[in-house]
Amino acid sequence: MEKYKNIDKSAHVLVEEKDAFKVLYFNNLTDHVDNFQTKLTNNYIQLFFCTENEVRIAFNMEHCAITLKENDSSMVHYKDESMNILYTLPPQSQLKVVLISLNFFHSLFSGKENVLFNFKNYKNGQPIIEPKLIEVSEQMILKQLISFRITDSLRPIYLKGKVYELLSHYFNTTTDATNANCPYVPNGDTVGKIKQAKEIIIDEMNNPPGLQELAKQVGLNIKKLKSGFKEYYGSPVFTFLLNYKMELAKTLLIEQQFNVNEIASKLGYSTSSHFIAAFKKKYGITPKQYSIS
Repeated sequence: MEKYKNIDKSAHVLVEEKDAFKVLYFNNLTDHVDNFQTKLTNNYIQLFFCTENEVRIAFNMEHCAITLKENDSSMVHYKDESMNILYTLPPQSQLKVVLISLNFFHSLFSGKENVLFNFKNYKNGQPIIEPKLIEVSEQMILKQLISFRITDSLRPIYLKGKVYELLSHYFNTTTDATNANCPYVPNGDTVGKIKQAKEIIIDEMNNPPGLQELAKQVGLNIKKLKSGFKEYYGSPVFTFLLNYKMELAKTLLIEQQFNVNEIASKLGYSTSSHFIAAFKKKYGITPKQYSIS
């Protein structure tokens, strides 16, 4: 269990509503497997959303685990009042976790309306594991939880609102085809091209193509690429790339394998001063201050 003691700055609590829910965010931007651990001291309904690559989640013991691939989710409940959740994240993987207190969960529903939840197992005290594909609408909300820029004073209420929105979509079992045809939600083919655009700018972050060339490469017009990318990922193309670079910079600074000049070069900055200025503008401190904090 020693390997699960890794507590990294890239894994953190996004938002917490006392006696209601807590949202965790794990993001492995490294080239090696990372392991994390969450110690629970209360009983929760647990929702897991794999949004990049794949992840493995174990409960108390490594052999008692589930594996989620990209765009898979699962609702899990154990009767244990306390337990350890063990996460294994391969390179370039991302996981969001929503922990919901039992009392709050009950307050969300009445009677037997929530057919997703196995109440028979719940009443018998048996473990519940309910896998489910992440719907497009849920994918968008999950992206907005981490990428939407908003003032610090409004951020808590914005994030709490997004959690309620996510839960309403997740537990809605009457989704029909009208959602897929909504003009404000990219269809499956467009989503695939938007994801391809994301991969291109990440792979070529040191010298990314311009919007016109990027649109040409993925087979979209510029207008659809810009609007679809912002809708799906919560920010414009190059704002997303900047945020990605800054998150990667934080990981590299924590690992302390490269100095500031080397990290600046890896991220495609012509000079370290440009990197330092961008980092300080986003986080309010210099890379050096962050690495020793």
